[in-house]
Amino acid sequence: MLIEENIHEIQQGLSDNVKLIAVSKTRSVEEINEAYKAGVRDFGENKVQELVAKYDAFGNDVRWHLIGHLQRNKVKYIVGKVWLIHSLDSIELLKEVEKQYSKNNAIANVLIQINIGREDSKTGIKLEDLQGLIEECEKCSSVQVNGLMAIIPIGNEENCRNYFKEMKRIYDELSKKQYKNIIMDYLSMGMSSDYELAIEEGSNVIRVGEGIFGKRIYNNKQEEQ
Repeated sequence: MLIEENIHEIQQGLSDNVKLIAVSKTRSVEEINEAYKAGVRDFGENKVQELVAKYDAFGNDVRWHLIGHLQRNKVKYIVGKVWLIHSLDSIELLKEVEKQYSKNNAIANVLIQINIGREDSKTGIKLEDLQGLIEECEKCSSVQVNGLMAIIPIGNEENCRNYFKEMKRIYDELSKKQYKNIIMDYLSMGMSSDYELAIEEGSNVIRVGEGIFGKRIYNNKQEEQ
């Protein structure tokens, strides 16, 4: 019941234009099913292998989001299974997505992940390389860009707001321009610890794991999402 209560508490504070993604990485099918029964239909996974393993348990009624780094050699496994790829971060990955989805006459819906904090420990494209990626996206026939995603650096409220504001500024700039294969529908930013700030600064997709499922433990160490 705790999962259901957490979901309802979060949803009560959300406006209709904000999409809640339950980050289900490392969670069991039973836990995901509790969230499903509470009305959640969007689930986020970090790893392709884990996403594919869970895909068959829920049929077509669940929208799976690939929110972690996507390796080029894993793209072929998610065609037809992922509703939205949040982590397009390079021209090389774009070309592999285009190749694999073209083979299957499918369209890949993606978000461009921006490394807004320029952190070496995080993936995502640097701002100075964004225009080049956009130009390559326009050449594709099997890739549709639907917006932007970011994982901001850990920091105090002021720093978090500044990163969120910068992402919203970039999102708004791109929204004003006309591109082929690129529309700005989604700005995916904000996690369990900062999603309320993210929404205040313009996010319309939040990714909440521990806020729904509780603390996660890896090898006796706790890791937040």
